[in-house]
Amino acid sequence: MPATSRSTALRRGLAALAALPLLAPAACGYGSANDDEDTTSNVSAGAEKIDGLDSVKIGYFGNLTHATALVGNQKGFFQKELGGTRAKYSVFNAGPSEIEALNAGSIDIGWIGPSPAINGYTKSDGKSLRIVSGSASGGVKLVVDPKKIKSLDGVKGKKIATPQLGNTQDVAFLNWIAERGWKVDAESGKGDVSVVRTDNKITPDAYRSGSIDGAWVPEPTASKLVAEGAKVLLDEADLWPDKKFVITNVIVSQKFLKEHPKAVEAVLRASVRTNAWINDNPDEAKAAANEQLRKDSGKALPDKVLDPAWESIRITDDPLAATLDAEAEHAVQAGLLEKPDLKGIYDLTPLNKILEDEGGATVDDAGLGAK
Repeated sequence: MPATSRSTALRRGLAALAALPLLAPAACGYGSANDDEDTTSNVSAGAEKIDGLDSVKIGYFGNLTHATALVGNQKGFFQKELGGTRAKYSVFNAGPSEIEALNAGSIDIGWIGPSPAINGYTKSDGKSLRIVSGSASGGVKLVVDPKKIKSLDGVKGKKIATPQLGNTQDVAFLNWIAERGWKVDAESGKGDVSVVRTDNKITPDAYRSGSIDGAWVPEPTASKLVAEGAKVLLDEADLWPDKKFVITNVIVSQKFLKEHPKAVEAVLRASVRTNAWINDNPDEAKAAANEQLRKDSGKALPDKVLDPAWESIRITDDPLAATLDAEAEHAVQAGLLEKPDLKGIYDLTPLNKILEDEGGATVDDAGLGAK
């Protein structure tokens, strides 16, 4: 197939992927909403509603890189700030379905990874969402079978899993491969390294069976593989300045932000205070996040998975906007994305007001803020 035709076909394929719900519980991956996990907070009798709203609908994924939402739900921080407006939660398995829910008004605000946020923004010509806060950095690792791969050079010629074609970890791995001078066809995953797109929930089984030699994956999947005998060969944080890169953002519908700014500010205030509590009480926060995971999925993480996974994630209000811009450029270089216009994807004005009120430092939008 000519290069131009292959590129066109790839982009059409990515558009189809973004429109279809899959089943990948990836930190920044793609998948379907878990409709059975819509939950509602208890509202104190007589509490005043914010903006006259009966509820604010909050979405997040059921994994540790969404710890702010997990802990904020479990400890009641969001409900406290929302007063008489009920916090309603929907748990998603991945990005496109959450974006669809945001566009349809099924959720108002959500925790989500950079790739679906970028895709949602660009596919709507900048009309669907704004990123209004950061939430987490890190939590992505290259883990391998130590019997088959002894060094980074040893990855060449091996089969390495990523969560899905074009998702955040897939783009990061393709970029790392290119920087080492190796060649891989992004669409097929074939080349000097075999990139095997595998749902995170079945990646440990694939590793156990020997059908993959390793994986570039988010937590807690990376720690699940380590529990199966894998070795951490590379922490993606080591590839970024100051070891920081965005893994989870907070997004809001532009319509909801315009019509209900006080409700958005309440959720953001809860997010800031939740993040402060997490960083001040890491052990209690870890337990709270795991308890909410148990409620959402029916199964808590064992300590041998939970502890190392939690250790590698950094909770932050900073959206690390420059790294989102870099991640978008990596997708362009891999041929997975047309050059996006991300101007206006951020509106950090409400967050920075809250941070100032809380005595914290304000954060930067890297020139990508809304006017």
